[in-house]
Amino acid sequence: SLSCSEGVFKCPEDQLPLDYAKIYPDPELEAQVLSLAIRCIHSEEGCRWSGLIKHLQAHLGTCGFNVIPCPNRCSAKLSRRDLPEHVQHGCPKRRVKCEFCASDFTGEAFEGHQGTCPQESVYCENKCGARMMRRLLSQHALAECPKRTQPCTYCAKEFVFDTIQNHQYQCPRYPVPCPNQCGTPSIAREDVPTHLKESCNTAMLLCPFKEAGCKHRCPKLAMGRHLEETTKAHLGMVCALVSRQRQEILELRRDMEELSVSSDGTLIWKIADYARKLQEAKARSNYEFFSPPFYTHKYGYKLQVSAFLNGNGSGESSHLSVYIRVLPGEYDNLLEWPFSYRVTFSLLDQSDPSLSKPQHITETFHPDPNWKNFQKPGASRSSLDESTLGFGYPKFISHEDIRKRNYVRDNAIFIKASVEIPQKILA
Repeated sequence: SLSCSEGVFKCPEDQLPLDYAKIYPDPELEAQVLSLAIRCIHSEEGCRWSGLIKHLQAHLGTCGFNVIPCPNRCSAKLSRRDLPEHVQHGCPKRRVKCEFCASDFTGEAFEGHQGTCPQESVYCENKCGARMMRRLLSQHALAECPKRTQPCTYCAKEFVFDTIQNHQYQCPRYPVPCPNQCGTPSIAREDVPTHLKESCNTAMLLCPFKEAGCKHRCPKLAMGRHLEETTKAHLGMVCALVSRQRQEILELRRDMEELSVSSDGTLIWKIADYARKLQEAKARSNYEFFSPPFYTHKYGYKLQVSAFLNGNGSGESSHLSVYIRVLPGEYDNLLEWPFSYRVTFSLLDQSDPSLSKPQHITETFHPDPNWKNFQKPGASRSSLDESTLGFGYPKFISHEDIRKRNYVRDNAIFIKASVEIPQKILA
């Protein structure tokens, strides 16, 4: 072809200017050229046609590899052989009819219509097995589907519809009548026990004095009258209950005392607030202090020590007097009488052992078998009986000697009593 710039033609080969008047067609050369044999311009793509140049244009009108525009004017250009597939399935400008609603769409619009056609037959999304047109699905899911979820009217929990009927037999908020038919409007199932206990007028109640022994049982409405009519009887029951409890407390206290009593044959008795107690003993003649009781051994004799801080008998006003006596014990019927085992008293020196050797005041004696205090005690005898004055030492230590060492320290003294029990009696 000739190139033209500002009206001047140039040769395409050497770019020299050409005189238009000297340009003319050459029919013979054209005929020769058109008679040359060539292959299709799409041969590399797979077309096997070959022929004369003059037949090429006619071939391209039918060549499957020749690119042509889509007849639907969708802007796509495809080879002739790919065009039918495009026109039928891929072209957004193609015309498609919905098989369910018979509406006509362009291909582009049909893609949006697919999956939403109200006439299409579909299965229920709740998997209940029902199949229907899509336009009926929402009403089915809302009101007809047996697998739809629905809140319980009473407790508001969500349930599958076909199980909600069974739930109502257990629903804690389901309204039920009072089992006593008291006339109260429906009560939530979980509130029935509270209603029967606190609100129901026909519920049978036990008398509030049941712990005292009243076995009366009547409806709640009648309980007030019962309490008014039996006030005196109830008072008697309460008094009897108090009496029984007092006795039980005494027995428990006695049991506790027995459990706390030492049972290894040794008593260490601390008398605290010594100065005040000495003044009290001086102000009251023959004022006796008693130790906690102790046992000579497990299941043995029960003993008690007493002290007159201002003395008694021959030691009155000048000495500390110490005595021991036998008390009625739990195991007396199993023991040999009279009590005959050696007893040792000690007033303990509280001096620091690292500074000087403690010098305890110690006295030991063997009980006189003829002394009445060492005979088997009667069951009624107590530690305060005058007849049970213990055996011991009216002049155990003088007031003068008790101040010589640390027998009194931190305003307290320690009196030790021990009993020597032969091994044979322990066996």
